Amino acid sequence: MLLLLVAIQAVQVAILWLHDWVPIPPLNDVAAVRSADSRASLIYVTIVQSAPFTIGLVFTIIGLSDGVPDWLWYWLWISYALLFRGELKAWWVPYLIGPEPERAARYRSMSGATHSFLPERNGITPNTLHAVLHGCTAATLSVLAFLTL
Repeated sequence: MLLLLVAIQAVQVAILWLHDWVPIPPLNDVAAVRSADSRASLIYVTIVQSAPFTIGLVFTIIGLSDGVPDWLWYWLWISYALLFRGELKAWWVPYLIGPEPERAARYRSMSGATHSFLPERNGITPNTLHAVLHGCTAATLSVLAFLTL
């Protein structure tokens, strides 16, 4: 299960670091993201959103041979729970429960040309890459629950 945790974390860390920078059509639209946000803003957001999960991944990999320290379980639980909360608030609550027109317009401008398998609701269509990221976050929390509870 620890190897599965590392694999899921690695997918998430890769998505977080790369999805606004490396074109993977039709999963992302780097040009659209860059037209919506400045380079400085993208650099800042990428570092802030990726660093905690990179730290968690590195120490989880180290824990494969040395044993996972207690503090890391707390780090992983807190960081991934906060990430999942943010994903729910930013994508799924507006998608499923109540419209947020400004957010919907921003998402359409940044990812309207990307692949999605879900229908539009409340002006939002979660794209496939974000759905994969959010699914990995839920899977990470599930594996953490299995390993620690």
